[in-house]
Amino acid sequence: MLQDKLKDISVILGSKSPRRKELLSAMDISFEVEVIETDESFDTTLDSVSIVKSIAENKLSAFDSEGYFDRLVICADTVVVDDKGSVLGKPANLAEAKSVISSLAGKPHTVYTAVAIAYRDVSLSFVEETTVWLNPLTVEEIDYYVERYKPLDKAGSYGIQEWIGRIGINKIVGSYENVIGLPTARLQQELKTIFK
Repeated sequence: MLQDKLKDISVILGSKSPRRKELLSAMDISFEVEVIETDESFDTTLDSVSIVKSIAENKLSAFDSEGYFDRLVICADTVVVDDKGSVLGKPANLAEAKSVISSLAGKPHTVYTAVAIAYRDVSLSFVEETTVWLNPLTVEEIDYYVERYKPLDKAGSYGIQEWIGRIGINKIVGSYENVIGLPTARLQQELKTIFK
């Protein structure tokens, strides 16, 4: 089984996201967090899948040195795309977070998480897609969420696992964990192709 095979391998999660840390722990994989800061800017002419994949791959490339050759490195990035196709990153401030959530309320949006993995001579990346429908929300509900939870570190300005997800999500199609930031079921399958 994959989890048994990974017991003797040093695994690095190249992300400071507490949500990704929780999700990888929930997969019963032992790992260390190690973050190498990288440029997360992107070419705005690229499509959403290419953007998120290039950011995750760029994060992984920062670990491209001999010291990481025998270690399994996992990096990820998440973007939210609204119903008009605009890529929504992390909000700059609380006012922007409120504006973004207001624009998402009552409409579907898509969450893409790219995962980039390297172990020895093998590297791969993939993108998982989930569509989320958010109910219409009142100004009071949006203000309450943003002021109480301060979602400045979240793409799309909200965390589905927080209060707003409990009261505002109407439907999702795809992986719930993908919206949080790490598509665990897909990651398990992809890792199994490396550690056969």
